Amino acid sequence: MEKFVIVGAGQAAAQAIASLRAEGYSGAITLVGDELYPPYQRPPLSKAYLLGKLERDRLFLKPDQFYTEAGVELRLGVQATAIDRPARRLQLSDSSSLRYDKLLLATGTRVRRIRVPGAELAGVHYLRSIADVDLLRPALVPGKKLAVIGGGYIGLEVAAVAVKLGLEVTVFEALERLMARAVSPALSEFYLAEHRAAGVKFHLNTGVEGFTGDGELRAVRAGGAEHAADLALVGIGVLPNAEIAAAAGLSCDDGIVVNRYCASVDDPEIFAAGDCTRHHGRDGSLLRLECVQNAIDQAKHAALAMLGRPTPYSEVPWFWSDQYDLKLQIAGLARPGDDLVLRGNPAARKFAVFHLRKGLVAAVEAVNAAPEYIVGRKLITDATPVSVERLADTAISMKQIA
Repeated sequence: MEKFVIVGAGQAAAQAIASLRAEGYSGAITLVGDELYPPYQRPPLSKAYLLGKLERDRLFLKPDQFYTEAGVELRLGVQATAIDRPARRLQLSDSSSLRYDKLLLATGTRVRRIRVPGAELAGVHYLRSIADVDLLRPALVPGKKLAVIGGGYIGLEVAAVAVKLGLEVTVFEALERLMARAVSPALSEFYLAEHRAAGVKFHLNTGVEGFTGDGELRAVRAGGAEHAADLALVGIGVLPNAEIAAAAGLSCDDGIVVNRYCASVDDPEIFAAGDCTRHHGRDGSLLRLECVQNAIDQAKHAALAMLGRPTPYSEVPWFWSDQYDLKLQIAGLARPGDDLVLRGNPAARKFAVFHLRKGLVAAVEAVNAAPEYIVGRKLITDATPVSVERLADTAISMKQIA
């Protein structure tokens, strides 16, 4: 019997299984995951799950019977350690191995760890898994001082949860503005003001030099000064889990390099999907994305390619972040030099920033503005020309613009 093996237990893995069965694949499927859980959602970890508003069972992407009914063998709590390409075997950390006819790498990412003195002190946390949240959540006690290292999505989402729970929160960001790699300056300023209004303190353009304490964290050293802290959350980005691919001789460049069909460029029997991949964007450039949409869509395309029905992947990426009662939705990929068009009033906490490139919408950032996001995404997909004046004029509805 033909056998497909999937390494990784996240969004891409769950979607690949669903797609393979929906497309008629009746062979064996084995999923290998290094955590003890079947595939689950990660975005709620820094939001509703951390806040205690979402039960653990609701994190899981599929109920247990899905895997049983789909005839999927789950190998959980075990790591894939090596790929023997000539023999088509996957070596596992429990000394066993799996034969495969097709192999899908959906290995995701891991947190980038901070390399400063004191980084191993008790009280210094990261957030990537259920276990991370289960360790952090009991420490979020009202009145405690939380230092958040990194002003990106994860750091700010945790800051929003923590200040709501009554902690004193201070964010340290090495760059001069928040979410600098992800959003426009207007969005950075808006979120800075919102967090400050909620009581969060900020040290921008300030790198962390170390952590101090006698076995347990007592202070963060940053900007030449010590700042008292009972606990810290480090959110300074992630790294793709591509080592197993690189060791097997597959092309890797900040991720596993795949073609437009989500197949490895070096081995026709190996595919990859999700945050671990470096793939071709809509404009032909190579990029790596960290978002649910990319994981889902790449998994669908990888499944088709594994079944011998390759279809080019060319989807518009989209992202979101929930902070307080603010829903940030982003579609497309912005670039330096884009023409920016503000629609709406940030003071009203409902607005959008459109990024135009050669007269076309290349990206949209929408805050509590679903119509702008939905239509903006369609304008990107269809490459529909639109004037700056029409986009900026709120008297013209987005439905009319579409």
